[in-house]
Amino acid sequence: MRIGVLTGGGDCPGLNAVIRAIVRKGAGDHGHEFVGYRDGWRGPLEGESRPLGVPEVRGILPRGGTILGSSRTNPFAGEGGPERIAAKLAAAGVDGLIAIGGEDTLGAASRLHQEHGLPVIGVPKTIDNDLSATDYTFGFDTAINIAMEAIDRLHTTADSHHRVLIVEVMGRHAGWIAFHAGLAGGANVILIPELPFDVERVCELIGHRFESHFAPIVVVAEGAEPAGGMPAQGDGHEDAFGHARLGGVGHWLEGEIEHRTGKETRTTVLGHVQRGGTPTAFDRVLATRFGLHAIDAADAGRWGTMTALRGTDIELVQLTEATAELKTVPESLYAEAEVFFG
Repeated sequence: MRIGVLTGGGDCPGLNAVIRAIVRKGAGDHGHEFVGYRDGWRGPLEGESRPLGVPEVRGILPRGGTILGSSRTNPFAGEGGPERIAAKLAAAGVDGLIAIGGEDTLGAASRLHQEHGLPVIGVPKTIDNDLSATDYTFGFDTAINIAMEAIDRLHTTADSHHRVLIVEVMGRHAGWIAFHAGLAGGANVILIPELPFDVERVCELIGHRFESHFAPIVVVAEGAEPAGGMPAQGDGHEDAFGHARLGGVGHWLEGEIEHRTGKETRTTVLGHVQRGGTPTAFDRVLATRFGLHAIDAADAGRWGTMTALRGTDIELVQLTEATAELKTVPESLYAEAEVFFG
């Protein structure tokens, strides 16, 4: 077969490991040929691709980002997108696609398969770890380790200057990064999108921390909001999937805390630092295993499925199941972290 590979949505460490595994096993064990589509769904929409053979994937295992490029292109945003993709694949002699992405990329893949009969297999990728059909997504472990290291460093400068330091991390609808990085980094308050927070309670916890002669660290996910809401975040820009560009809750909270407590407060927004750099060992292994099982699924004609980590095993699940709902932080799990607040 001739198989197309694309990476869509936000980049993350481990994407190249998946590409490498697909090509190495697909070409070596199954004798398949591969074509790499550029910049997510834009590649098959416009027929823009690059060669993807064993020489092209040598040495990419430790590299962050993606050699194929990525974008938030939505194939359903314009007229006739699915038909254009089908025509471009047929013209290139491509028998099927392996789409590596998160909620939006795989949601599009599911629709293309269900509604238009395109042969697609999904591989879950997101630093947010919010796909419900898999226990973990690659990129998440790297992101939380980057955030944890930043929190570790901020503890020392916060104590030196007796300041409140806020760390804003990614997480639009799900607070997995904030929860894991905050718990691992010894944060004194963790704020997540799933649970609206009480600013006055946050200030009480900060005051309690200062009473112990240590300075507090507050970790807040970009999508977290106070009870009752807050002024609109971002710049009003929306991507092709209708998502507003978030950012600003950390600085808003900074002003509220400083005004209410009188304590000097500073915010560090980690932003895209969480997405960059070399993947951890866990993410390299998970991404590699996902790639190996994805090409096996394509070889067996298991179109419309996605690789998923269940316990320590890689299983195939339906794309419709994988994109049906987001996996969010349950209140019972969040309660475990609350023991260490203040």
